[in-house]
Amino acid sequence: MTAKGQGMGTEEDRDFCEYVMARQEPLRRSAFLLCRDVHQADDLVQTTITKLYLNWHRACRANSLDAYAYTVLVRVFLDEQRRGWWKVRLTDRTPDRVAEPEDTATRLSVRDALATLRPRHRAVLVLRYYQDLTIEQAADALRCSPGTIKSQTHRALEALRLALADAPEAARAPEITETLPVLGQLVGVPVVQRGA
Repeated sequence: MTAKGQGMGTEEDRDFCEYVMARQEPLRRSAFLLCRDVHQADDLVQTTITKLYLNWHRACRANSLDAYAYTVLVRVFLDEQRRGWWKVRLTDRTPDRVAEPEDTATRLSVRDALATLRPRHRAVLVLRYYQDLTIEQAADALRCSPGTIKSQTHRALEALRLALADAPEAARAPEITETLPVLGQLVGVPVVQRGA
């Protein structure tokens, strides 16, 4: 049922199911980059899919259905961060991670550095350099102005540079321009690099 209490038609249900089947894994990878926990990533994706279903009529009219879906995902992540639920750990054991292609020292270093950033900075970098959203799309996702996205991207990149500077010498990436594509390679997906 939609939020207004009307069920979607058979064709709309089929379109929704096809979209979810095709995009579930990319959404899960993005969620994992945001929260670094496979179980929490699954929860984020489930909530995102539910919200997509409830707003499927609006989502289908968006300029980019993928941008709409990633906007929902990032908003769900940031809402959960504000509530503090993600800080609860029921075990001191690290949960299983998403399967990765060859995990190099640089990939681990960039992923670990990304995890040290504030949630909003992490979200900006994932949207801009992993999901390849434009400044305007990222601004819509984070409910702010394009100028704010530019400044947040600049600050997030500076924070990432500082975090990478603390990485072990062997794992350090020489330039931030070389590490940004690694963000996409963390889960085996290439990234298109954009200017800050």
